[in-house]
Amino acid sequence: MDVEEVIDELYGLPPAQFTSARDEAAAGAKRAGDRAAGKRIAALRRPTLAAWASNLLVRGKPSEVEQFLQLGQALREAHRSLNGEQLRTLSHQQHVVIGALAREALRLADEAGTPASGTVLRDVEQILYTVLAEPEAAEAWASGRLVKAPAPVTEFPGIDPGAVPPAPSQAEQAEPAESAGQPGQAGETGQARQPSPPRSPAAERRPDPRLEAARAAAREAQEAAAVREDELRLAEEARQRARAQAAAAEEEVDRAQAARELAYTAVAEAEKQHREAGRAAQEARRAAVTAERRLRALTDAAKAWTAEVLPRLPPGGTPWC
Repeated sequence: MDVEEVIDELYGLPPAQFTSARDEAAAGAKRAGDRAAGKRIAALRRPTLAAWASNLLVRGKPSEVEQFLQLGQALREAHRSLNGEQLRTLSHQQHVVIGALAREALRLADEAGTPASGTVLRDVEQILYTVLAEPEAAEAWASGRLVKAPAPVTEFPGIDPGAVPPAPSQAEQAEPAESAGQPGQAGETGQARQPSPPRSPAAERRPDPRLEAARAAAREAQEAAAVREDELRLAEEARQRARAQAAAAEEEVDRAQAARELAYTAVAEAEKQHREAGRAAQEARRAAVTAERRLRALTDAAKAWTAEVLPRLPPGGTPWC
């Protein structure tokens, strides 16, 4: 048995079919004598609906998946290097691509016979956002065997210390004597060097444009993260409500199952009684036929006796005299 192939097939099935197919595959492996494979297959967990939809996306759109992984790598690198312009471009691209891929995942789920709700759409979007920020989550997602959504993240990897320019030292801030020269002192050309104008404190404190761009991009990312946090909170509340509704529905299903079993029991008992009544009726019909035949035989015998014996009796005699 090719265990990897079996696992791929299982995680391509809708979640409602996963458990029975997994148990059947595990039992088949054990019957074939491969207990290790059976144990591994039996330990597989059923994917959530959002994870399964994400797996469909990975399996059905490999080129888009590769481009998305490259986008994540570029975003992480831009965050580490504080490339503000690239961060703004990629952040906008990130939101557009995540929305498009999440909708495509739900379309594939619908085509596979398992329509999903808006809550699942938000869960898929959260999965994709985490995939962009976390290399480990990206690797798990790209396998097409995702079981549940990875732990959500609110920010990308930290800044690379080498990307931040060091603050100028006091020696660098001071004007070198060699370049400035002394007032009234002649240089190599024989002309007196003029003292360079003093640097204003504002010029010395002028921020690095890269830092300003990075800070702006960081603020944008924080605002986007806050929006995502609100969406995640609302999605969690919706999921809790959905779980409560699902639990109530399961209770209704259990009650319906119990009622159906009682109905099946009653039907079986009625069928048994019907069979017994049929047998009793058949026996009664046979007894009636037998009794009728006996009655005809007795009637015929009585007629024959009356016709043959009674005329030969003496007058006033009786049959028992």
